[in-house]
Amino acid sequence: MEPVRTCVGCRVRASRSALLRVVSHDGVLIIDERAVMTGRGAWLHPTQECMAAALRRRAFARALRVSEPLDTQTIEKRLNGYGNKVNGSK
Repeated sequence: MEPVRTCVGCRVRASRSALLRVVSHDGVLIIDERAVMTGRGAWLHPTQECMAAALRRRAFARALRVSEPLDTQTIEKRLNGYGNKVNGSK
């Protein structure tokens, strides 16, 4: 049985493999591809809708237990198609 996590955007439970793990490093949100980075992590569906919902609800700061503003550019670029492994690209 595969572990289940909850998306911080839409709050729907899904398998770990269907979600992206996000961690905060020096105030910047980073995608943890292998889900092995230290510290707290937040899980997110790799969609624009879930990202927008998470930002609207301020879910990243709450889930990661940080008080400073978080830089989300890295994740937004990835979800917009500038990163690797988006829409089946290599």
